[in-house]
Amino acid sequence: MNTPSSMPRLKGYRFPREIVAYAVWVYHRFALSTADVEDLLADRGVTVSRETIRKWVNRFGRHFADCIRRDRPVAGDKWHLDEVIIPINGRKYWLWRAVDANGDVLDILVQPQRNANAARRFLARLIDRFGEPRVIITDKLRSYFRPIRDLAPGADHRAHKGLNNRIEGSHRPTRKREKLMGRFKSPRQAQRFLAAHDQINTVFRPRRYQLSAVSYRHARSDAFDLWRGYAAEMTA
Repeated sequence: MNTPSSMPRLKGYRFPREIVAYAVWVYHRFALSTADVEDLLADRGVTVSRETIRKWVNRFGRHFADCIRRDRPVAGDKWHLDEVIIPINGRKYWLWRAVDANGDVLDILVQPQRNANAARRFLARLIDRFGEPRVIITDKLRSYFRPIRDLAPGADHRAHKGLNNRIEGSHRPTRKREKLMGRFKSPRQAQRFLAAHDQINTVFRPRRYQLSAVSYRHARSDAFDLWRGYAAEMTA
């Protein structure tokens, strides 16, 4: 909550933008519920309801995610694609996720099916945003074969379960949050939350095991500087 108080207030909002930004940050950075965030703010002398926090998260989580996507380095040309089940209201949906060679999440898409049309829809969305990749690594799901051949004919498609460990770890935060939230309430809610959650975690969860203590502290300081800059860009 050390965002400079000189920032202009958000029009129509009772609380300063540094408080709103802090609430969005702690909700996505840690495995917390809106009730947990409410208690953290109360301990700091800020009385706000969990419903208000939920609205802040829904309203501004996308803003921060869009800023992170805008400023992120150019995505690698080696993609890992995978899909995982997420139950919603007793129905089975599929979360399609793509990460680059660095493990940074490129995009996610919640879809009701796990077939060639769903794979084509997700791949077309990725190529439209990042261009055609050099290498695509998937598991052995055959639904990928034709869409990749049609949409990325120049890509080297490697279908091998063991080569896709890079993306398997990116599913873990989703499972953790899904358990905390008591499962997602709708496909729209899952898409909105995960699209923001993955991007925010990309910034605030550098691969600590690859960094020295000093490098990690620098990375964390840079992430906080980015967050303060993005908070200054918030609009009502």
